[in-house]
Amino acid sequence: MKNITVIGSGTMGNGIAHVFAQNGYQVSLVDVNPAALEKALATIRKNMDRQIQKELISEEDKAKALENLKTYTDLKEGAQNADLLIEAASENFDVKTSIFKQLDEITPPACILATNTSSISITKLAAKTKRAEKVIGMHFMNPVPVMKLVEVIKGYHTSEEVNTTIMEMSKAIGKIPVLVEDYAGFVANRILMPMINEAIYTLFEGVGGVAEIDTVMKLGMAHPMGPLQLADFIGLDVCYSILNVLYEGFGNQKYAPCPLLEKMVIAGDLGMKSGRGFYDYSHGTKELVVAKNFK
Repeated sequence: MKNITVIGSGTMGNGIAHVFAQNGYQVSLVDVNPAALEKALATIRKNMDRQIQKELISEEDKAKALENLKTYTDLKEGAQNADLLIEAASENFDVKTSIFKQLDEITPPACILATNTSSISITKLAAKTKRAEKVIGMHFMNPVPVMKLVEVIKGYHTSEEVNTTIMEMSKAIGKIPVLVEDYAGFVANRILMPMINEAIYTLFEGVGGVAEIDTVMKLGMAHPMGPLQLADFIGLDVCYSILNVLYEGFGNQKYAPCPLLEKMVIAGDLGMKSGRGFYDYSHGTKELVVAKNFK
């Protein structure tokens, strides 16, 4: 398994492509937007330069990795020779379903179809293909080149051979894989998102301010990043989407998104990606400035 195709060149997609290319795999990075691919390559080069500065890789390693990486705007051209395909498109079931239906027709019969979803059912996606036994989840953590965990999610029909292959491949690229069952939110987000949602409720109900809530969790619980800052980093729209998946999946009110989160998503305050969330990122520094809405 040497040919890897990654669908989607955003934050997760370019990070996944980076890691596989750096570990000697031939990587095809596919995105319908040429500008997005250019931006992805620039990000990968920048992140590799950071690794060189930290003496994690050499200039030669960077050159070899970039040689292993090709970009495509045509899905068929980029996916037709894949041994493993990893979809890293938006966290939307309809979008992923459309992509998986196309991939099922385009890719070789032996190709494993993986999704980087953080909450969507692997079994539901697999049911849209004719190879349910070869569909699996690979939930990488952000930033992909740095974070070690890969949450490997087996669908109802995923074969043991595919489970083993993906676990071993994850280790081969320097990650630590953990195999989990296919239920809403899996393990990572089933635990993380209710915590973030509760932090937002704590702000919504006036128990504490943004900085106060994050400081308590950082200093009191030894979290490297407070839950509200983390929500901004993930994207408030993504948090909202995952919470809705949990709420629909379990029918339990405890997973219902906080009204403040819903309002912010509707207003377009999505966190770092939009320049404002619980914090303001428009000042161009690394300083954390609480958004004016919460002062």
